[in-house]
Amino acid sequence: MKVIIEGKPSAPAPEVKTVCIDEDSAGQRVDNFLIRHLKGVPKTHIYRMIRSGEVRVNKGRIKADTRLNAGDLLRVPPVRISERVAEKAQAMAQGSLRGVPARDFAVLLEDDSLLVINKPAGVAVHGGSGVSFGVIEQLRMARPQARFLELVHRLDRETSGILLVAKKRSALKNLQDQFRERQTGKTYLAMVRGAWPAKLKVLDKPLHKYLLDSKDNQAGERRVKVVARDDADGMPSVTLVKVREHLPEGSLLEVTIKTGRTHQIRVHLASEGHPILGDDKYGDFDLNKQLASAGAKPGLKRMFLHAWRLQFSHPATDERLEILAELPPELAQFASHSSSHSAP
Repeated sequence: MKVIIEGKPSAPAPEVKTVCIDEDSAGQRVDNFLIRHLKGVPKTHIYRMIRSGEVRVNKGRIKADTRLNAGDLLRVPPVRISERVAEKAQAMAQGSLRGVPARDFAVLLEDDSLLVINKPAGVAVHGGSGVSFGVIEQLRMARPQARFLELVHRLDRETSGILLVAKKRSALKNLQDQFRERQTGKTYLAMVRGAWPAKLKVLDKPLHKYLLDSKDNQAGERRVKVVARDDADGMPSVTLVKVREHLPEGSLLEVTIKTGRTHQIRVHLASEGHPILGDDKYGDFDLNKQLASAGAKPGLKRMFLHAWRLQFSHPATDERLEILAELPPELAQFASHSSSHSAP
């Protein structure tokens, strides 16, 4: 797919492109396909084109999560990006992007089909939205011999834990199908403010994703909120909660998600009056400052949310796997310190 470069007098005027989806691209979401093929185009612009109806499949309007089929005709509107961004994207495609450090992450499992890593907090899973590079770009730089490395799912930048990467196109499609059909099991460890009620085990309030408006200092940032059950924009969302331990600083929970909505755990827990400690979007900001202060004991300088357990079927053998990633040191120390001071 050609990307129109702005600033070259000889460049042809941008025009609508029609892309025929091949077998290798079948099964991908529209947004992921465009992000991968429109290198250098900001993700916010890609999602704006999809919402406005400029991107179409077989002449029909679609959503960002629409899956592509082989033979589909994808309409891509004219796209202009700066020459600098285009050159940066080209360098990335060639594996020679300066400034992207080659980095391998802690490996929990690896074979010919997949790679399971333990992502640290503070690292985005991919570049975009103000982030120059993420886990997947660093992995590609660290493994130049790898012919295929693609994210199967995502984790928030502030969330640590298990992240699944496919090493084959067939594995990617198989694993994404498992996620879409809810055949996987994803459980997180989260510490929230206050004492979580033991009887509150199922959260199923619909969620709605929106962008902050121009009146906010963080205009354009993505946010999610709980909406009424009859709200047309509400997406069905199910979160299961189990109390692991009550501590002076809060409740340590095992949280299993049955749907994979944006910020689902963070919003569902906060909506019950028990936000995740350290959450800078939906949390208790005053409490977060206290926990992050230099004299805080125990101290917490990040969100206490960790992707702890992942269950799925191996894409090649169909063997059922369970991967565990224990709490990283900073969270384990916070929980341990809190637990040691819980006795009278």
